[in-house]
Amino acid sequence: MDPESHILLMYEYVEDILERRAPYRDDHLANLRRAKQEGSLIMAGAIGDPVTGAAIVLAPCTAEEVGEFVLRDPYHAAGLITDWRALPWNVVV
Repeated sequence: MDPESHILLMYEYVEDILERRAPYRDDHLANLRRAKQEGSLIMAGAIGDPVTGAAIVLAPCTAEEVGEFVLRDPYHAAGLITDWRALPWNVVV
């Protein structure tokens, strides 16, 4: 894989994510911070106003690693992620 090719992971959330995420938010954020410290996550954040999903930029990795990342996410286990997709992102600038 090209060293400048990252993965753009897109989440879609349940409509009432802001109400339902509270019991899982601390663990979700801890999981993201851990991935950032390990170097597998570049940046992440919610998208939309109101929030409809999230965009997560991952360092180059395999499809299997992306799937494992999603499965480790407490929001996934809680059913708050309704859909996700991973797209290769060839960064030019």
